[in-house]
Parts: sequence; C-alpha cells; structure tokens
Amino acid sequence: MSITAQSVWNNCLNFIKDNIQPQAYKTWFEPIVAVKLQENALSIQVPSKFFYEWLEEHYVKILKVSLTKELGENAKLVYIIKMENTYGNKQPFTEKIPSSNRTPVKAQDVDIPLDNKSPELKNPFVIPGIRNVKIESQLNPNYSFENFLEGDSNRLARSAGLAVAAKPGGTSFNPLLVFGGVGLGKTHLAHAIGVDIKDKYPEKTVLYISAEKFTQQYIDSVKKNNRNDFIHFYQIIDVLIIDDVQFLSGKSGTQDVFFHIFNHLHQNGKQVILTSDKAPVDMQDIEQRLLSRFKWGLSAELQHPDFETRVSILKNKLYRDGVEMPDDIVDYVAKNIKTNVRELEGAIISLIAQSSFNKKEITIDLAKQIVEKFVKNTKREVSIDYIQKIVSDYFQMDVETLQSKTRKRHIVQARQLAMFFAKKMTKASLASIGSQIGKRDHATVLHACKTVDNLSSTDKQFRKYVEDITKKLSV
Repeated sequence: MSITAQSVWNNCLNFIKDNIQPQAYKTWFEPIVAVKLQENALSIQVPSKFFYEWLEEHYVKILKVSLTKELGENAKLVYIIKMENTYGNKQPFTEKIPSSNRTPVKAQDVDIPLDNKSPELKNPFVIPGIRNVKIESQLNPNYSFENFLEGDSNRLARSAGLAVAAKPGGTSFNPLLVFGGVGLGKTHLAHAIGVDIKDKYPEKTVLYISAEKFTQQYIDSVKKNNRNDFIHFYQIIDVLIIDDVQFLSGKSGTQDVFFHIFNHLHQNGKQVILTSDKAPVDMQDIEQRLLSRFKWGLSAELQHPDFETRVSILKNKLYRDGVEMPDDIVDYVAKNIKTNVRELEGAIISLIAQSSFNKKEITIDLAKQIVEKFVKNTKREVSIDYIQKIVSDYFQMDVETLQSKTRKRHIVQARQLAMFFAKKMTKASLASIGSQIGKRDHATVLHACKTVDNLSSTDKQFRKYVEDITKKLSV
C-alpha cells in the first residue's frame, strides 16, 4: 500500500489522540490538514501563526515521537500557515522538528514577520511592550449581585448569572446572552457576574468591553497591521463580557474576527457573556453562523419590573444611601414610574436632592411635584432631534447619514420611519418635519408616512422595526 501524507498523518493522529485530553485534541489537532509527503518530510496546514506557536510550545514532543514512529529518525515536519493579513500574504514558512538540544531555525526567505522568537501578546488596555502586565478587567465593583434585586422580571437572567459566576465555562449557559430594553439592568448584571467571578477565581482573566470599543480596537488593529495581535489578546481571556453586542450589526469584518475568537474561547472552556437590546432572532445584519453561536447557550430576557420589584429597588437604593423615606412615598414613586430602573432611581435621587437642597420635608406633595416634573421632562425629550437619534442608533448609522440624499434602501427606510414618528409623536407641521429631517418638503413627509403605514401592514420585518422603535421612544 502506498504511503500518502494523509495516511501518515492519520497514524500520527491515532497516537496523539491516545495521549492527550479529548478537548485538546479537538481544538489543536482536528483543524490540521495534511498537505503533502516528500521523502521524510510531512507538510501540514495550520490556521494561523498563533496555532503554530501553540503546537510548538505545548505539543512538539508528541509530534516528534509520533512522526518519528512513521518516518524514522530523520523525519521532518513542515508547517504551512494559511494566514490572513491585510496584505493578503498567504506564503507558507517551513519549520523542522527541533532536536531536544537545539531551538528551531526559521526559514529566512519568507515575508511573514517572525522577528521575535516568542511574540508578545498585545494588551489593548495598556502601553504595548510591557511584559506580563496584568489585564485590567474594566469592571465596575459597584455593580454587584447584592444590589441587583431579584423579581419575576429578571429571575431567570439573575439565576443564570449566579450559576455562571459559580462555575465559569462549566455550565450549559455558554454563551450567556442577556437581552432587554434600555435601563433594565443588562450592563449591571454583566458586571455583577464578572465581579463575582473575580472574587471567587482571582487567577482568572476577566474582561468587560462594549461592542463599540471592541469594534474600534479591531479597526485600529487592521490599520496598524497587527490584526493577529488583536486576536491573540482576546484568545487568552478566561471570561469575556461584551456589552451591546447588537452594535456588531452590519460590521462584517468585526463579526468575522469575533466569530473566530468566540470559537477559540468556547472550545477551550472559556466563558462568554453577551448583552443585547434584542433577542438573537430579532438581530438584523448579523451573520447566521454568529447568531447560531449566540443560541448555543442561554438567552435570558430582562423585562420591565413589576410594582413589588420597583418598590424593592427603591428601598434598596435608599438603604444604600442611608436615607429614610415613608413607605407611602416610595409606593407613590413606584406606581407612577414604570418604565425602567434607571428612571426609577433617577426620580428618587431628584426627590432626595430637592428635599436636601431646599430643606423641605419629604412629603407626598413634594413626591407628586417631582414625579410630575420628571415624567414631563422625560416626555419632552421626544423631539424631532431625539427621534432622529433613536432611529439612527437603531439602524447603526449616524444622523448625518439618515438625513443625506442617498437612495440606499435601508437609509431611505430609516429616514421614512423618522418622519413617520415625528408626525405621530410631535405637534410639528409636515413642512417643519421635512425641513429638520434632511431639508425635504411636506410632500416627501406625507409620502413617507403612507409608505410606513403600507409596509407595516404587509412586511413582517418592517412591522418589527416600527414596534422596536415605538418601544424605544416610549421609554
């Protein structure tokens, strides 16, 4: 029987599989492809330079033993690195299996930058070039489970968060995706999980980052031609927390790099925690392969807190601030501000401030004044400018793009929705709305409103846009 690269490599794999952990085999050996066999040199293809370095650091002995068994003492292993970079350089480099008493000699006639024997992993949060620096978690210690009060609206998400914090990477809740509207506590819960993990497992590397910051770091890494350093940095994180993951919508490059980072972390038993303002099924312009990963673990929704939970939140806030307040006043605030936790706490802070600055006793009348002003101020924010900002944010574009002359379909639809909501939620005339949204005339606004009405009744996805933006504007 003729000896082929595949048959030699299969025999090596059988030996390796019997001598290492199944998870390690799956992660580091299953992706390798046998390419060719030339005399006693076997060429294998690996996905990245990082992959090659990891094999050389952790598995060089077992590779040497397995290949020597197949090809004899003079066996050689040639790595072909199928590598992506901004210059499209896919040229391979070769590497002999080293003897135990000498270090590898890298080929000199290749363009792939291999200046350092052991390239340092870059930390985007510290000055480059400092070795063994501690990665700051970016967590806010004030966001804890203690002040994230449980209620029917958040019980599943909170319980899942506690389970993840007790055993990061060791539960079926990986990834844990927490989703819900503005001000319901997604960021608070994400931080709380991270803070608890750091308390229980000080040796673990935990990192909290917004999807927006992650995207900006990726863009910077591409500009500076150190995309691989960016990937390597995120691959060493034990617990990665990404806030507002819906921000990746439409950003194909960032989605691609996050997909590979996610896979690496998941395959190595690391924990991924994500937050979003919508469930995976409702996310737009996110690749299906990424959405399928989001659904691997648990998606837990945070809903608007019920009356009892709102009362508990207010009492906890008052207790932490060392302030006493009659129950009837707490009940009044909880009954009248139902939208979200952020506004609820904002109202109670305003009430305390008014009482302290003006030296007034906290009475039900004062509470009524504050709540009335607070609700009015909240409603007053629904201006044409505010509507444009909400719609722009929802479609991941800036207001200038929304107002521009472009006829791209998704931008036109965003502009029409802004006009529709401006007519529906403000007292401005059609001419005034058109003037403020890209200097259009009243006929354009009228046409936009009719188009939105028609699409809402015939297009399920468009109806979802209207419902989502309505919720955001009602907050």
